[in-house]
Amino acid sequence: MLADEVGRLLRSRSLTIAVAESCTGGRLGDLITDVPGSSDYFLGGIVSYSNAAKEGLLGVSPDVLRSKGAVSEEVAIQMASGARSRLNSEIGVGITGIAGPSGGTAAKPVGLVHIAVSSSQATVCRRHVFAGSRAEVKQQAAEKALEMVKDLLERHT
Repeated sequence: MLADEVGRLLRSRSLTIAVAESCTGGRLGDLITDVPGSSDYFLGGIVSYSNAAKEGLLGVSPDVLRSKGAVSEEVAIQMASGARSRLNSEIGVGITGIAGPSGGTAAKPVGLVHIAVSSSQATVCRRHVFAGSRAEVKQQAAEKALEMVKDLLERHT
């Protein structure tokens, strides 16, 4: 299981992780905490569904929210950074997107999710468009975030 692998990598490197989730509504934190002993490395998560929560809880710039929109690479990166700093963690993850079934546009379709993973050594953000139901988009996004954390840990720590 991917969450187990990520947990082993974090534990072996004595690193901690914190997450900031919007469209996944806590699903990533749920996957991480399904692993027994995850309290060794998981510091917590912030579900920042509204723009006000993104600003107030994570320090996302209101100017960026206005100019780029909540579903953007810039916001995902600021969410990941905010999770790291607000929860005092070595690794931060930010997820923002449109899980559907409504809310999409031609420029930002249903299933669009930006995922950022941040550490002191590197920040990576990827744009994904997932297919399926709302639940499937949320699950795919959370699993992709775990893959990205694993990749970052293997490359930069």
